[in-house]
Amino acid sequence: MRVITGTARGVKLETVPGQDVRPTADRVKEGLFSAIHFELPGRTALDLFAGSGQLGIEALSRGASLCVFVDQDRRSQEVIKRNVQAAKVAERARVIQADALAYLARCRERFDFVFVDPPYHCGQYGEILTALAPVLAPGGKVLVEGERDLPLEESYGLLLKQKSYRYGKTVVSLYQKGEE
Repeated sequence: MRVITGTARGVKLETVPGQDVRPTADRVKEGLFSAIHFELPGRTALDLFAGSGQLGIEALSRGASLCVFVDQDRRSQEVIKRNVQAAKVAERARVIQADALAYLARCRERFDFVFVDPPYHCGQYGEILTALAPVLAPGGKVLVEGERDLPLEESYGLLLKQKSYRYGKTVVSLYQKGEE
């Protein structure tokens, strides 16, 4: 697993050993970032269920001004800290150990981009997407990765699905925050 482009291009990233963390495939990551690449510079990002932190690190490498990494697993938190150091983006990164829904309930920040990549079959997609609207800046975007047959709605409150991208067994859905 590596950073695809930007200031940290080619940096190899660690992942948490075992089957609990499922890194995003390079092909999926390339497609995901091609959809938002030119919008990232100077923007803020939130990487929920961060795992190894690869999506947030890719955003920072491509010019995002800040990324908050949230994962409840202590092992993931340690791997993310090592990865942001290796990618030389630690000064623009904050790593938080917390449950995603608990973090969203208390978060007072607003983000331009949110990456949501929970464990497949977590059953919380709807609840998570509904909880995201208050932490999104106006016009903010959410990119949700899941299995191909994941039943996502066309909207969750103010979040409106813009497009879905399919990559084999994986789908990435792009939501944007509508008018309040």
